[in-house]
Parts: sequence; structure tokens; C-alpha cells
Amino acid sequence: MSWKQTLKIMSLLLVVFLLLPVVAFSDAQSSSSHYQVSEVFFGAGGELEACKTGGTYCAKESAGDLGVGKTCGTAFCAHGGFNSDRTPYLEMTVNNTSVNLGTVSATGTKWATASFSVKAYLAHGYSVVNASPPPTNGSYTIHTNSSPTVSSPGTEQFGINLVKNNSPTTNLGANPGQLPDSSFAFGQAGTETGAGAEYGTADHYMYSDQPGLNEVAYSTQSSSYTQFTITYIFNISHVTPGGTYTMQHVLVATGTY
Repeated sequence: MSWKQTLKIMSLLLVVFLLLPVVAFSDAQSSSSHYQVSEVFFGAGGELEACKTGGTYCAKESAGDLGVGKTCGTAFCAHGGFNSDRTPYLEMTVNNTSVNLGTVSATGTKWATASFSVKAYLAHGYSVVNASPPPTNGSYTIHTNSSPTVSSPGTEQFGINLVKNNSPTTNLGANPGQLPDSSFAFGQAGTETGAGAEYGTADHYMYSDQPGLNEVAYSTQSSSYTQFTITYIFNISHVTPGGTYTMQHVLVATGTY
């Protein structure tokens, strides 16, 4: 006898933690104990605060920037461009929040995808980790792989990765997308520490919410938007308890500054 179950990921929730230093800014954009300088500009024109009389409306203007982007020495980095912001921040966006897998049988694999994007400015990088348990059916929790494993129909299995796959079907998921391109965005799928957890290996899936095994994506520097696509796979055995499985997948992004 084969069981059939309905497994659903009811919602994909993204929670952002931001670690920031305490910084006091004066009117000068850059300062030390002895020197300070307001934001400077080399080009055809521009203004930090172009304001209407009375200060009701203001704008930052630039024209003819001679150089934009990031440059670094051994100890310090600078962001070129007249409209570069001096406030560090971390931004995380979820693009689809509900995934329904329908009915799963022991003879085949069910899969689904969801995506989110991360941007970190004036940062040393960021880390995104799983912070929730896998799908449950009452008190029963579906089996997960704690190391990257290929999909195996007929074996109880739940896992994810964040890259493009050709198994259990071709063109499943996607590699991290750098926006506007790879010279501005640097997010990667997988685990920075390489501590046995790897969500960046094609056709291999795992899931854990335990420290050391739960990092799914990261960057080691400031980064424009990287869009990550999560691929979920579900397999069941003939003895997996029937019923409705649900999961609220919480991802936590932490910036380093």
C-alpha cells in the first residue's frame, strides 16, 4: 500500500537582523579627531542639497560623474559617485510568500521554488541562515538530510538548495542573479565556512536550522542586489505518515559592519 500526502509550504517568511556600529556624524561627511571634509565632487556639476526656497523640498543632484563604484586599499574602502550614501544598511526582500506542493506520492519527487533578494551597503558582508524547523504534520517532522544528498523517490526526504539543477527535473531553480551585474553584486549560495553544510551544489539538497549547518547564502563584502532562488524537494516513503505537512520557512539575514 502506498500513502499519499499533501505537503504545503504555507509561507516563506524573511526576518532581518542588522548589526550596526554606533556612529555619530557631524555636518562633515568624513571626519577624524583633527580633520573633516564635506562630500566632494569632481565633474561637470552637482549639489548635495538643492533646496526650494524655505527648505520645503530638497534633492541631490549630479551630472558628469568621472568615476563611480567601490575601490579598496588594505585597510579602507571608498565608494565613488556624487550620490553615494554614507549610511550603512541591510535590505532583504521576499518575492513570493506562499508555495503549495499539492499531493505527494512515494513514486516521484515533488518540488517548488521561491525567491528572495539581499542587498548590503557599506558592509563587510552578510549571512543568511535557516531559522525554522522543516515541515511538520502534527507532532511528526519529515526527515531531512544534514549533508548534500541527491533526490531519492521512495525515501523520506526534505531539502533545499539555491542553485540551478537538472535533477529531479531539468532547469529547476536558478543560480544567484547579480543585479545589475557581477561587478556590483557578490552574493553566493552555500556556506562561507564550509562546515559540512552546502546549499550551493547542483542536484544535491539538504536542510538544517542548526548553527554551522544552516547558512544558505552569504557575501564577504558590500553588495548590490543578489536574487536567490530556493528549490525545495519532497520525497516520501511507503511508511511516511499521511496528512497535511506545513512549514513556515524563516530566513534570517545578518549584516557585518
